[in-house]
Amino acid sequence: MATLQTIAFSSPLSHHSPQQPLRLLPGMKSGTVWHSSRSSFSGQALTTPISRLNRTLKTSRAFTLTIQMVKPTIQFIPGRDEQTIPDVKLTKSRDGTNGMAIFRFDQPSVFDSSGEVGDITGFYMIDDEGTLQSVDVSAKFVNGRPAGIEAKYVMRTPKDWDRFMRFMERYANVNGLQFVKS
Repeated sequence: MATLQTIAFSSPLSHHSPQQPLRLLPGMKSGTVWHSSRSSFSGQALTTPISRLNRTLKTSRAFTLTIQMVKPTIQFIPGRDEQTIPDVKLTKSRDGTNGMAIFRFDQPSVFDSSGEVGDITGFYMIDDEGTLQSVDVSAKFVNGRPAGIEAKYVMRTPKDWDRFMRFMERYANVNGLQFVKS
């Protein structure tokens, strides 16, 4: 990837104007002009024949592809993982179009650090697919001291339900939880 960025920015192709004839390196073929709304790159796609690519790879350094998986976590304050494992109750409508997950945390660790780090801003379930979040969070107090947190996550579509269940499967595997049907 770094090589492609270097070619794009140091090549005359990246500064090419339509009035000038386009000169390519030997073995390269011109492609279509590439424009992307998600990238600042706007240039011409290049392809290299396989035989030339093989010679280049033999003389270059070896690279290792590293995929980092995100450990599924729950957070109330962004950046601070909740250490307490919750009791989770699921409900689903008869037609399967929506549902709700209710998380109950007894003596959550967020109360230990909320004064130092910041306020509880929501309920965040984070895994390698992204973040599921809710702002339906309430605290339970006993004798003026925080004793627990209840957070609700509403799933309005079957797609939301499936995404939530993928998160819960990952979270359960990491934390040794199991599903008990009532």
